[in-house]
Parts: sequence; C-alpha cells; structure tokens
Amino acid sequence: MNKYMKQAKENADRGINNGEGGPFGSVIVDSEGNIIANGNNRVLKDKDPTAHAEMVAIREACKVLNTNDLSKCTLYTSCEPCPMCLSAIIWANIKEVYFGCTKNDAANIGFRDNDIYEFIKGNNNILHLKQIDRDKCIETMEKYQKNAGIIY
Repeated sequence: MNKYMKQAKENADRGINNGEGGPFGSVIVDSEGNIIANGNNRVLKDKDPTAHAEMVAIREACKVLNTNDLSKCTLYTSCEPCPMCLSAIIWANIKEVYFGCTKNDAANIGFRDNDIYEFIKGNNNILHLKQIDRDKCIETMEKYQKNAGIIY
C-alpha cells in the first residue's frame, strides 16, 4: 500500500475509533515527500459540517506553511473528495490528488455527495436558492476591484 494512503487510512480509522466523524482521512505532502498535514473527518467532534478530512488537512497545511497556496503539495485521501472538498482543493491550488474509495462507495454507506452533484447539474431538490439585492451587493465587489483587491 502507498505509504501516504496508508497514513490517510490510519487517520480515518483513528477518527472513527474516537467517534469524531465519518470514515475519511487525508494527508498533504510537500514536493519532497514530507507529510505537512494530517486530517480526519471531525464533523461530529467539532459540530462543523465543513470539517471533512480534506478540509481539516488543507487548513492545517496552510497554517504550517503560512500560505493559502498549496500548489507544490499533493493530497492523499481515503475517499474521492466531495464537491465541497473538491472546491477547497482547487482554491488551494493543489494539482494532484490520490483517493482510495469512490464517491459511489460513500453513497453506498449513506453519505449524500450525489445530491450535491445533482444540484450542480441543475437538478435542485435540496435547496431554495434565490438572488436578491444584487444592485447593492455588487457595490462591494466593485470597490474591491477598484482598490486592486487580491484575486486568489
């Protein structure tokens, strides 16, 4: 077994053994093969629906490296990332991800990632989403652009 995936799996096992959350674990590795951050699902422990293994590892790696840019890092995760985690991976500029189980494996044990994938496709059965007050909210975006706000 790949040593980084083995660590991701051990993170997942530790998390479920401690009752912290679902069966998911991750590690982030730098370009020299050093593990920068470990993560396991902590949704139950932290009472935070965003505390997925990948999110926990990304947050830790950014703190350790003192940056929001993880473009020189690789992520190993015990399961295919959900849409939220995929977005965070992309925002963090991680270019290489290895995963163990699939999103279908997660669905088979009750996780609802597929509902979010369907929502993204335009099949909205889970959320009321309506735009309001754009004319006022856009002023803040325009101010940010005018003041040369950093795009990350």
